[in-house]
Amino acid sequence: MRMPHVLRSIKRMGLALAVSIALPAMAAKAPAAADLPLEPLLAGEFALQAGRLDEAANSYLQAARTARDAALAERATGIALVAKDDRRAAEALKLWRQLLGPAAATAPQIDVAEATLALHRGDDATAMRELAALFARPGDGWKTAIGTLAAGAKTPKQVAGVIGRLLDAKAVPTTLPAWLALGGLAQRLQQPALVERIVDDVIARFPGDPRVALLKASQLRDDGKQAEARAVIDGLRDAASADAELRLLVAREYDALGDAAAAADTLARGPQDDQTYALRASLYARAGDKTRLQQLYDELARDAQRPQPDRRLLLGQLAEYLKHFDAALDWYGSVPGGPQRFTARLRTANVLHELGRRKEAVDTLRALQQDATAEDDVRSDAYALEAALWQKDRDDAREMDAFARGLAEFTDDPDLLYARALAWERRDDVARAEADLRRILVAQPDNVATLNALGYTLADRTTRYQEALELINRARAAEPNNAAIVDSYGWVLYRLGRPAEAIVELQRAYTLQKDAEIAAHVGEVLWVLGRQDEARGYFEEARKLDPDSRALARALEKTGATLPPAPAKPAAGGKGE
Repeated sequence: MRMPHVLRSIKRMGLALAVSIALPAMAAKAPAAADLPLEPLLAGEFALQAGRLDEAANSYLQAARTARDAALAERATGIALVAKDDRRAAEALKLWRQLLGPAAATAPQIDVAEATLALHRGDDATAMRELAALFARPGDGWKTAIGTLAAGAKTPKQVAGVIGRLLDAKAVPTTLPAWLALGGLAQRLQQPALVERIVDDVIARFPGDPRVALLKASQLRDDGKQAEARAVIDGLRDAASADAELRLLVAREYDALGDAAAAADTLARGPQDDQTYALRASLYARAGDKTRLQQLYDELARDAQRPQPDRRLLLGQLAEYLKHFDAALDWYGSVPGGPQRFTARLRTANVLHELGRRKEAVDTLRALQQDATAEDDVRSDAYALEAALWQKDRDDAREMDAFARGLAEFTDDPDLLYARALAWERRDDVARAEADLRRILVAQPDNVATLNALGYTLADRTTRYQEALELINRARAAEPNNAAIVDSYGWVLYRLGRPAEAIVELQRAYTLQKDAEIAAHVGEVLWVLGRQDEARGYFEEARKLDPDSRALARALEKTGATLPPAPAKPAAGGKGE
């Protein structure tokens, strides 16, 4: 069961290197007038809550016509576009333009809607015109243009064609970030010829800028030319020493090449702070390079005389990873007051469990659960962690008891219900997992992550596909360009026996976010459509992103597809126990 929601305790206790790009989405503005037509508004809202997007768009359009309200027309347009109801979207968009009057000419949301509708209809010439207008807007107009193109197009081939037209028309502004983002989109589309064209243009327009070399390196990496990509990145390390932003980008590219240790070494070449130390620790841990991790630990320990909470917490985490459990307990115990202190107490329980001191671990958590000075989310996390420790011990009864006590204290706490839903799902008790997710929706009917998780679960683990579609549609209406939700939508279309429609959405999801589960879904549907060679390519991508992907394993089992043995990873330098 996909759970896009992340528990607070995981956020609080983990070390991670995360780089993300947020794509813009058209906002749905709530109408403010008190005298709006009640009947179509209620009908629209009820239809939206039921996941019937076509009915919701129609009702909001009626309300907009009656009230002559531009915000309602915008909302009708947005819902119709998500529903792929192009006829009604065109009607709503026309009304929206009329109601805005002269202001429509300067409203970027109108250009976004026009471009999206044109992409849906396959009218690439109109889409290009509207996208060119967005690119021409001052400031970050190019971000909106690229986001609209990535989210609105039907197929990667269509996106590539429109980008080609934009390049021919010289519509892309002369700003390096815009070109780099466009190159990144072309790479996600797996269009090597287009990437090469963009790289050549970037090199000609911005000679000598080291970020151009990064784009070239990523192109070489995508083409399988790992050694050449590595050579380009190696040539940037000295320049990166004096530029914090470039240093992070170079480190990210080393990480993408599969050399987390080199990424961490790059981050070490310059001024350091707690964030940099944490990133280096995360990378060395992923590389399994305990020698360098020990060196980092020793370096930090020498400069930890002052009671800096973040630094001492990080030292505790490093010691814990290195299995210096007694030292970890000392560091956690030395964290002074503040929110870090509560995190340290949670980590202390985990270390005690690792040492086999289970009673002390549970006692620590139960003391925290009853600590009136702790915030409610910390106390809730203590229940969730206790349940996780009992799960490690395979003590199902005590795991569920911890959840029950936590939910008795924090009735309908969404994080605890989410965690318990995962526990039920691991036991193949889909009915109880569903019940907990629905409890969240009773209190938070617009909880997008839960709507998506429940819809995906019903699509993946039951035959209640129509119900799943309605839940996912509710999530889509709120976040139409969320990659996980687009993937869920594609997956339920596939389960409904509509693979040709499904593959459009699944490939769009993969354009929005490279993810192993999405790649596995794309591969499975391509296989069913008889496009086995393409399917194997996506299965390979899934394996690169996550060799242990459960979704990939299921897809290979269902299709009977086989993959050649994965290439051996280069050994990280300086490993040691």
